[in-house]
Amino acid sequence: MGMFPEFGGWISQNTQQPKKSENVNSKPVRETKTHDERDETKEQLKLWRDANKKKQYNEPSPTVKVHTDHNIDSFSSLKMEFTLGLPPQAAYDVLTNQDNKTYSREINGRPLLKSISRKVTSERGIGHRPILEVDKELSWNFLFFSGTIPIRLNVLENPKELSVYNWKRRKGMDYMETFTVDYTVEPMYVDAERVCKHKKPKSREEYRKCSGGKGLIASKVKVDQTFRPSFPWNLPLLSSYFRRFTVETTKKVAEDFQTRAGDIRGF
Repeated sequence: MGMFPEFGGWISQNTQQPKKSENVNSKPVRETKTHDERDETKEQLKLWRDANKKKQYNEPSPTVKVHTDHNIDSFSSLKMEFTLGLPPQAAYDVLTNQDNKTYSREINGRPLLKSISRKVTSERGIGHRPILEVDKELSWNFLFFSGTIPIRLNVLENPKELSVYNWKRRKGMDYMETFTVDYTVEPMYVDAERVCKHKKPKSREEYRKCSGGKGLIASKVKVDQTFRPSFPWNLPLLSSYFRRFTVETTKKVAEDFQTRAGDIRGF
């Protein structure tokens, strides 16, 4: 499983096997983690699994805010936040899906978002990090019609900062003039109010100290997405439908991430 292959055996015993992509063109980009980071994540996953046996953790629904500038060809910006009941490193692994497998609900017999391929290019981005090319298929359904839409992105991952930046490639997403998605993951100290009564922890070290190392750490995922449809989808009536479809789909993808997190916890 991405940055933490040692958890693969445990996860496979507690989750349904996903559908493998048809074409994986490269090995995932991995960065070496310190022993402390690996130990903390392994420890947290065990705490989550044990806590989930006593009481299931239910993530709240994603919150979404959308602003559209109709003076710039229906340019829209979407800001969304959602919670994953996993420690940040494991949550980041879910978001980046380095093993290129499909974890998604189905629509008319097709996964909502199907992983097709993921490959490392020779190009470099900020910090000399490799730029990846990621291909997916998005399912759609309207009245009696259904089909798939290609999603072809450049991806720049920053595991150290727990962030991922995605932007459309030049070819393959002609229906979008502009499309970018920026994910960032932040820790959430779930048990802070209960176990750290006198002081709100400002760091993992403070939280570990006041919780005796038994406090759960979840993840808050912040999404900053921009998009602008191409002609004819930017025409008034069509742009309204296109915007609603994009926003609803983005929220469904976040909900599928939450379902995947529940599977990892042993839901």
